[in-house]
Amino acid sequence: MKLSFAPMEGITTYIYRRVHRGLFPGVDRYYSPFIAPDGSGRFKGAARRDVLPENNTGIPLVPQILCNRAEAFLAVAEELGAMGYGEVSLNAGCPSATVVPKHKGSGMLLDLGSLDRFLDEVFSRCALRISVKTRLGLESGEEFSAILEIYNRYPLSELIIHARPRSGMYRSAPDLSAFALGYEKSNAPVCYNGDIFRAQSLAGVLEAAPGLDSFMLGRGAAANPALFRELRGGAALDAGELRAFLERLEAALMEAGLEERFVLARLKELWFYLIHMFPGSARGAKHINKAQRLSDYHAALSALFSEGGFSPAGYFPGTGEGLARG
Repeated sequence: MKLSFAPMEGITTYIYRRVHRGLFPGVDRYYSPFIAPDGSGRFKGAARRDVLPENNTGIPLVPQILCNRAEAFLAVAEELGAMGYGEVSLNAGCPSATVVPKHKGSGMLLDLGSLDRFLDEVFSRCALRISVKTRLGLESGEEFSAILEIYNRYPLSELIIHARPRSGMYRSAPDLSAFALGYEKSNAPVCYNGDIFRAQSLAGVLEAAPGLDSFMLGRGAAANPALFRELRGGAALDAGELRAFLERLEAALMEAGLEERFVLARLKELWFYLIHMFPGSARGAKHINKAQRLSDYHAALSALFSEGGFSPAGYFPGTGEGLARG
């Protein structure tokens, strides 16, 4: 079984990846938060630091690119190839309202002719392997058959299917019927993505797609950093491990030179997911969110852990227990 960590903007940066890799092995591939180049294919600042090889030593990283212009995509891929990367991933799945109207992310599915032309130019000129992360369509999984015809014209290294249309965002139940179509008819190897929050979440997916062996985890892994281990039959996360992970992550963020307010913002962003390992701790979540200094955050954290509400069976809420089959 191949397990990948999905890119999560603002969370799964190289700092997070290094800490996670050190404490929770079992991830076959990490995907970088997307690189969004300018019209000439230039990218800099945090996006560049995030993929620098020296910041990712020992981490099996695949850079992801959010781009709808072939020339810009190729320029980024060429630079990443010079850094030593052998594969990049095209983001054709982001459902954000700030991305889709620009015909990027799942907005690339608005015009399949343009998508086809983009892929034709990219695959004819790019020396790297290219995977694609996609949605099933814009409004319905019924759109995926036509989309898959486009993808099947090109030698994708992998087709990562988030099993929802863009309209479902992260709320609707994954459409396993449409996903099964992709799994059965894709010319490329297929990876499943969508609502994997615990080991039991795999059962419905495997029922629809027997033999599937590649899975990408996002929100579930952010909510439970040991989820990869658990999916491989290992031990559940314990409170001590989680506390150690948070302490190391905070220290790593500080060592990277981030100001206290930015460190606090990063940790709060992660707690949007982690709090679900503490069922019934709405007050604890409120105290973390209200923290203005790291000292306030530490006090809120100590109170949360001392209340004894940690539950390794907790997971980020979703619709994974009622997966759609049509």
